[in-house]
Amino acid sequence: MITLNNITVRLGGRTIIDGASASIPPGGRIGLIGRNGAGKSTLMKVLVGQLDPDDGSVEMPRRARLGYIAQEAPSGSISPFDAVLAGDVERTLLLEEAETCTDADRLGDIHDRLLAIDAYSAPSRAAIILTGLGFDETMQAQPLDSFSGGWKMRVALGALLFSAPDVLLLDEPSNHLDLEATLWLESFLKGYAGTLIVISHERDLLNNVVNAILHLQDGKLTLYPGGYDAFEVQRAERAAQLAAAKAAQDAQRARLQDYVARNSARASTAKQAQSRAKMLAKMQPIAALIEDPSLSFDFPSPEEMRPPLITLDLAAVGYGDTPVLQRLNLRIDPDDRIALLGRNGNGKTTLARLLAAQLPPMDGAMQASGRMKVGYFTQYQVEELASDGTPLEHMTRAMEGKTPGAVRAQLGRFGFSGHRATTKVGKLSGGERARLALALITRDAPHLLILDEPTNHLDVDAREALVQALNDYDGAVILISHDRHMVELTADRLVLVDDGTATEYAGSIEDYIDFVLGRNQPKEGRGAKAGKGKASAKDREDARLARSAVTATEKAIARLQAQIAAIDAALIDPGAAPANLASKSAGDLLQRRASLATELEQAESDWLEATESLERKVA
Repeated sequence: MITLNNITVRLGGRTIIDGASASIPPGGRIGLIGRNGAGKSTLMKVLVGQLDPDDGSVEMPRRARLGYIAQEAPSGSISPFDAVLAGDVERTLLLEEAETCTDADRLGDIHDRLLAIDAYSAPSRAAIILTGLGFDETMQAQPLDSFSGGWKMRVALGALLFSAPDVLLLDEPSNHLDLEATLWLESFLKGYAGTLIVISHERDLLNNVVNAILHLQDGKLTLYPGGYDAFEVQRAERAAQLAAAKAAQDAQRARLQDYVARNSARASTAKQAQSRAKMLAKMQPIAALIEDPSLSFDFPSPEEMRPPLITLDLAAVGYGDTPVLQRLNLRIDPDDRIALLGRNGNGKTTLARLLAAQLPPMDGAMQASGRMKVGYFTQYQVEELASDGTPLEHMTRAMEGKTPGAVRAQLGRFGFSGHRATTKVGKLSGGERARLALALITRDAPHLLILDEPTNHLDVDAREALVQALNDYDGAVILISHDRHMVELTADRLVLVDDGTATEYAGSIEDYIDFVLGRNQPKEGRGAKAGKGKASAKDREDARLARSAVTATEKAIARLQAQIAAIDAALIDPGAAPANLASKSAGDLLQRRASLATELEQAESDWLEATESLERKVA
């Protein structure tokens, strides 16, 4: 049992954790969640002993081995393979001792212990972990200093997993992983035998791996059974109960205050008024679960543009004289929502830079509309924001020549109003800086948004807000993300970047996950004739394409229905309208609704056609 007893932590004069308590059972699989800046990483440091609490205590099982990734990535000339093997300190020390030990009895004890910890299968286990994290055989043998910081952190994660501690503590383990490695990590953690505490904003990982959610809010901890979806249901129920209790208390407080005000001056009722005043003073206020009003993403709508936005015809792109991707044939239309799939290093970012006109085509043709504006988001933009500047100063420079009102309006779309607009960037959380970067790249209402891992600094609520904003956005989207929940809810087309090119992936994101994990793979009979095999392969591909078309039209219908519902709600109650509709007149809303209704009619027609096509192909 891990027990936290009234933990209080103060940093820089500010109370981060305030009398928090929780009990984690042996073998518990806990997802530690909370808004950005809530203190999750601080609490993790308290658990591993890196930070002493100002008050309270932590009780850990005796002789429990704790595993936690250090902040600094490993480096040097050692290879990833050797670095992971070194993660099992006991095995390393025993092997070193066995090399020099001359005592026969001690040598026997050493070999017995090596057998007990399965030391001789260690190289195979280390290779499996590194392969799962994206290292091929060649990469496993290269020196660590030849890798970027993100790949080095993968090595650190691999060494931690290999060491198999009794208590495994992970702080955002998927931040440096692609979708494929994230899926492997999830599969690995499902089979982990020890106690697991993981800070994560990956909804699917929390649903599939943990059996309880530890929620850190306002310095307090609350344990909820189940995964993230179960937590959301319970939190909503608790919020409703708190809201009802607060409303009842507010009514009682108003009655007491009214009585005191009316009766304090009268001698006959002064004592009763005094007792009610004491009751008011002792009444503990019930805090409502108030969502952060600054949690906002609202992408400005671009001007309409005729399709296509971009066309690639046998294009090639790379660096210097070395192509990374070739034979690229791709068309992007104004309403496309495309997710780029494929392992890190296969060229997803290179393709994104080509589409953003940051790299020229080395061969073939690329045609793009001259009026097209592109908003391109990368993690580098977040890291390169001047920490001594404010959001207002950043946006004023970016929108040179625009009025102060226009500058503040763009900041307001992303939650930077009032004092938040003049807060130094260095004091903003990672999620707030990511929001500022998104505000900066969309200041000109781009026709195409290219988002390369936009969720790394965002908590779960912020990710949901971003998904909603993307679905409300009228332009095209190219998305690179390891968050499959976001991919599933926003992307209508999947493009696989692999083997030196990029091709349409005919299945759904669920099909791709099955493909990565080796599930539900088609098996060909050995006795089938070659011609028959080719025909059945073509039939399967046709069916997959038809299924993909059905899925795409279903998502389009759902998105259009949601947009129409939002407009209807805004027409009924303008005060409750979302930010992107609040400024529009009733006439504009009705005109937009009519346009969406036409699109919905066409999407429903496309769905019927796609469904009939699928039925013919699977019949």
